[in-house]
Amino acid sequence: MTRHLLFLTGTRADFGKLEPLAAAARDAGHTVTFFVTGMHMMDRYGLTRNEVRRMPGITVHEYENQHEGDPQDLILARTVTGFSAFATAQKPDLILLHGDRIEALAGALVAATNYIRSAHVEGGEVSGTIDEVFRHCNTKLCTHHFVSSDAAAQRVRALGEPPGTIHTIGSPELDFHARPSGVTLDEVRTRYAIPFADYGIVTFHPVTSEQDTIGQQAADLFGALAASGRNFVTIAPNNDPGSQAIFETLEKLPKDRFRLLPSMRFAHFSELMKNAACMVGNSSAGVREAPFLGLPSLDIGTRQSNRSDAPSVTACEANERHTILDFLATHWGRQALSHEGFGQGTAAERFVEVLARPDFWTLSLQKAFRDIA
Repeated sequence: MTRHLLFLTGTRADFGKLEPLAAAARDAGHTVTFFVTGMHMMDRYGLTRNEVRRMPGITVHEYENQHEGDPQDLILARTVTGFSAFATAQKPDLILLHGDRIEALAGALVAATNYIRSAHVEGGEVSGTIDEVFRHCNTKLCTHHFVSSDAAAQRVRALGEPPGTIHTIGSPELDFHARPSGVTLDEVRTRYAIPFADYGIVTFHPVTSEQDTIGQQAADLFGALAASGRNFVTIAPNNDPGSQAIFETLEKLPKDRFRLLPSMRFAHFSELMKNAACMVGNSSAGVREAPFLGLPSLDIGTRQSNRSDAPSVTACEANERHTILDFLATHWGRQALSHEGFGQGTAAERFVEVLARPDFWTLSLQKAFRDIA
């Protein structure tokens, strides 16, 4: 039996997680709709709604939920209003959302209060900042859970969720990296005007609980990277509070060694990562995709604290210049062993297998806490 699946995406990052699942569901005969909002709709971040629009065989609905600098509580309220109107009119069989963003929290609230079946992708993970709070809230609000690891599954059980609702499928974005990208590095460099063949990738996002210091952190980090003499492709930060302070540093970087991009197509970003010398910053890609590819990565600050135990990941603070320079000197271009702690790139296949089970659709929407003590 085919179903109507409604995916909620607010950022380029969560679309990268949801797209493999949506494509597999579409190919299995389900109807797929994307509710597109958040930074997807903002010029400064590359208008990544176009990335969603390029996906064939789906329906896309776009909704502007914010202006530059809006506080997160206001964004939450607007997203609840817009998504509620759309979801209740569409009457989907399943709402799918990812992770820990404010838009995902809005989607989980709408699903729970309207008794619409919902699935949370990549719950049960630990990290720094308020993201972890949002992530665990989404777990408690959603009825089903597609997690990336056995450790995450155990945490979801600890939150009182029934074992039958928890499905370990791996991390969906690894599905991209497990297959050929379909483009060459030369094509990537040409499309994005990247002038160097030997490069690292750096992405440094705001940490909402550290807005007072995030500008200095950015200055310290990029100051060390500039001092290294290496070349870097820099992906712009997300739109969380504090991003402007990071942009102020990025705009001052030497353009002959730092190529600043607002965003990239996923296939092109995958090929860029596969040929990079290292990855630096506080993006989840540095602690999840990079280890899967054997790419050495340097995790900066608290945003991804305790997220991964991959041996190819080194952690330090932004002001630890000596550690940063030592990492670049000793790990640059050194391939590591692939780490499969977040799966083997088969998440979408496992996802549709779960959707094909009749009992998935008969589970009661009245949630009850399951104590594991």
